[in-house]
Amino acid sequence: MNKDLEFETYLNISPEKFGIYLFDIKNKKNLYKEELIIYKIANFSENNILKKFLDDNIFKIEKLSGNFIENITLIIENENIFNLQIGIKKKNYNNFINKEYLKNYLTEAKDLFKENYQDEKIMHIIVNKYIIDGKNYQSIDNNLECEQLGLEIQFKSISNSFIYDLDKILENYQIKIIKYLDGNYIRNFFKENIDVSEMAYKILAGYNENEVMVVPRNQKKQAFFERFFQLFS
Repeated sequence: MNKDLEFETYLNISPEKFGIYLFDIKNKKNLYKEELIIYKIANFSENNILKKFLDDNIFKIEKLSGNFIENITLIIENENIFNLQIGIKKKNYNNFINKEYLKNYLTEAKDLFKENYQDEKIMHIIVNKYIIDGKNYQSIDNNLECEQLGLEIQFKSISNSFIYDLDKILENYQIKIIKYLDGNYIRNFFKENIDVSEMAYKILAGYNENEVMVVPRNQKKQAFFERFFQLFS
């Protein structure tokens, strides 16, 4: 088995704490976990605490996993995370809602957000409510009969200027951030006494059935209608 597929690495950044985790996918637990309580940092590029934290831990993780860290998922807990909820409604001329119709509908909403907030990096797209012929639903089935569909969609994003410094710091270790997650969102979703790395893994695995997964165009990932929708960035 490819060791890249056995483990995932998560970096948690908050105003009071750094955390880094090597997560064993098969056994669903951390093989490595280190956290550091800090004072509030305004600018990562002007502070060496994060760099020292990474220096102290990256080599240990690579030695334990037997592989270099190339990709990492960043979990951000910050008051600057932008939350926007929009409502859209349109006539359905196909009479039935299917996977392709929803995908096109959600792609339009994503493109509209990106057009109006060009300096924002989308972290999460969540469908909070489906409005089908005037009735509210929390989830829907494939091939549902419908004349008019409305969606209430929540976007969570972080500014490119905020994550720029973090990207540059990790580039020094030849590590690329492949996903940005809102730490407060995933903690509130699970409300369980489990590590934030396990929460992040479950969110990326589609535990929130109404979250739209946004993945790079060249990333091969199995999509399935029953758990979540997959869009391309």
